Amino acid sequence: MPNPSDVQPAPLSGRNPPDALILLASSDSTDADVAAAELAQQFQDQELAAVLFFCSASYDLPALAAAMNLSFADYPLMGCTTSGELTDTGYHKNSILALGFKHSDFCIEAALMPLASVDLVAAQACVTELMQRCQPRLKGDISQHSFVLTMVDGLSPKEELFLAMLNSALGKIPHFGGSAGDDVILGQTHVYLNGEFHSDAAIVVMVNTHCPFTVFTTHHIESLQRKLVVTRADSQTRRVYELNAEPAALVYAREVGIAADELRPEVYALHPLAVLIGDEYYVRSIQKVNEDLSIDFYCAVDVGIVLTAMQPGDIYSGVATKLASVAAPLGEVEMVLACDCFLRELEIRLQQGNERIQRIFNQYRVLGFNTYGEQLNGIHMNQTFTGVMIAKPKPLAAEAEDC
Repeated sequence: MPNPSDVQPAPLSGRNPPDALILLASSDSTDADVAAAELAQQFQDQELAAVLFFCSASYDLPALAAAMNLSFADYPLMGCTTSGELTDTGYHKNSILALGFKHSDFCIEAALMPLASVDLVAAQACVTELMQRCQPRLKGDISQHSFVLTMVDGLSPKEELFLAMLNSALGKIPHFGGSAGDDVILGQTHVYLNGEFHSDAAIVVMVNTHCPFTVFTTHHIESLQRKLVVTRADSQTRRVYELNAEPAALVYAREVGIAADELRPEVYALHPLAVLIGDEYYVRSIQKVNEDLSIDFYCAVDVGIVLTAMQPGDIYSGVATKLASVAAPLGEVEMVLACDCFLRELEIRLQQGNERIQRIFNQYRVLGFNTYGEQLNGIHMNQTFTGVMIAKPKPLAAEAEDC
């Protein structure tokens, strides 16, 4: 394995503001040992509460696990595989990025939850354990100054059950997260904790901080007011066999205006379907069309659900407006940790809009990964931009005035 002192990546000071509380490191090397060594070099001599990483599934994952575990032996380490990485220079593929949270400003603990046996008792035990482990190093009241990040096996049909149980256990503590990806291979996705990658599992990360923050979500999808009813489905596999009592792929293709054999991810990105819950639409993104003309989804579906045909609005002004509104009451923004659906990245790529979106992201230091699904306070969604905006701590005088 390369010695971290032998590699010469971009210096840490060139990747982060001088007063950064959350430090970014990244590597485009496809060699697991080199990539881990480059990340470690960029974090050298930093006092960190934890390191969070997002990596392409194209790595040799056992080799990467061993290399990361060795390079970051001094820090709690957690992460997941992606469908793309979101760095300070834009959307990337076949790379790895890491975020180091400074010990002076953050207390971070993480736990692994197997999805095969998830229930409310397990969720409550997980949350209680995380709170207890945070107690000696709290930066603020745990119920008022904490949020939770979840990283979940993106191909597990138990995501919704896990999120519902965790939401009940967390009470008023806000949580968000993303479904791990595998570069749209749709084979196997992984989360990382305790020195190895896991499937059929979720990572629950509790972050306690004195920094102001807001957990949020946004999307740019607009209703066409055309309804498709799920008339035959297997909820366990998220597979829809029939829409409006006809083969699902034929109905969807007719709605889009193309032949069924022309259906592909680019079409799904531009012609989403959504469910109406209360006054909000939540996208149910299509994963793939099968030979029997059934459709697999990334989110839960069941018989009787009414899907609404949708169309994309302005993805750029939508996210810019949302980020500005979230930032306004927070003060000086440190960064946004983003779970950005891979179908949004695909749409932007089709529009050749990478530079345009990156100009918006740079204003708020948006970093994160492309997901197979996004999570917010117990709800599993698709085709959204979901995350947490973290601001720098307010001066003590300002805090006193706010009180």
